Amino acid sequence: MAETEVIYNGACPVCAREIAGYRRMARAEGAAVRFTDLNDADLAHLGLSAEDAARRLHVVRDGQVIAGFPAFLALWSGIGRMRWLARVLGLPGVRQVADLGYERIAAPVLYAMHRRRLHKGRAGG
Repeated sequence: MAETEVIYNGACPVCAREIAGYRRMARAEGAAVRFTDLNDADLAHLGLSAEDAARRLHVVRDGQVIAGFPAFLALWSGIGRMRWLARVLGLPGVRQVADLGYERIAAPVLYAMHRRRLHKGRAGG
């Protein structure tokens, strides 16, 4: 299987904690998954702005940038212990509901939290 690169927001505590779990699983089984904090990535090379990258998870596989819930499916399918989840949540109907939940609830909430952290950082506290 081709290497999967996960571009994630390391400044987001929720995101960083979740990615840490995926990283442990991937390392334990020697999966071809690389994790790159968006703050350390060459986003322009991927055609992404920092804001775009912070809005949702991105995965690069076979030179293709995959965003949002499909990025989770690509990540999970690259980790043996998570393949079952990719298969179940990738089923027709289930995928659309999960995608809607991510795009309409999870991603906007996490992005809003990210923006608040940035604003507090600039305001000094």
